[in-house]
Amino acid sequence: MSLTPAGGLRLHTQRLPGRGDGPTVVFLHGLVMDNLSSFYCTLAGPVSRAGHPVLLYDQRGHGRSDRPPGGYDRDTAAADLAALLGSLGLDRRPVHLVGNSYGGVLALHTALVRPELVASLVLIDAQLTGDWVEDMTDTLSVAALGLEHRRLPEQLAALGRRKEARLTAGADALLNRTSLIEDIAAGAAFTSHDFARLRCPVLAVYGEHSELLAGARELAAGAPDCELCVLPGVGHTVLNEATEGLCAAVLERLGDRAGAVAR
Repeated sequence: MSLTPAGGLRLHTQRLPGRGDGPTVVFLHGLVMDNLSSFYCTLAGPVSRAGHPVLLYDQRGHGRSDRPPGGYDRDTAAADLAALLGSLGLDRRPVHLVGNSYGGVLALHTALVRPELVASLVLIDAQLTGDWVEDMTDTLSVAALGLEHRRLPEQLAALGRRKEARLTAGADALLNRTSLIEDIAAGAAFTSHDFARLRCPVLAVYGEHSELLAGARELAAGAPDCELCVLPGVGHTVLNEATEGLCAAVLERLGDRAGAVAR
């Protein structure tokens, strides 16, 4: 693991080898309490062992990456990714983007604003349509107030729960000392016009009980090349509770795309 310069920031990165010179698979994690480790023991290892080179990184403000006070909007996230790929010499060919939850939002946005960077998308229970921007902003605002007034990191540290205290302190800093909430609130849900503009193939993997499934169905109906995979028995916890089915779907899709490139 290392800190890689990218657009004036240092982003915490982890690369795993593949076989040959196929496109790199880049994983984008979710918000606040999430970081690259959520993929490390779930999808990244199997994808690397299947022969695909892998890049994991902590997004701006998360994990061990730098946490500037601003720049948490989607355009800046796409610019961060482009700068990171350039810094690592991975910008010579498109990459596969795999995004979980809000990471899927950033992956899809990157495919819209920087299509030349993206070979394909895998979206894992990502928020796409409806009132999710307002709902997420409200949820994050409540969490921010709770962290600020309850002094939870200090309480956890006093109980000897150091890892939880560290994660909670990072969440407190991100929610209460950056523009993250305001930047997310300034965004908007995707539209059918956005879906129709996608130039790359998409695999959308959602739990059958996910409240976000309706948006995935709109994506599947509107995007030129989109496969919707619905995994039984889970909701918004596909990555951790349906890992085997998710991994199979992702590897099948990556294998199909690798074969298409080879042909």
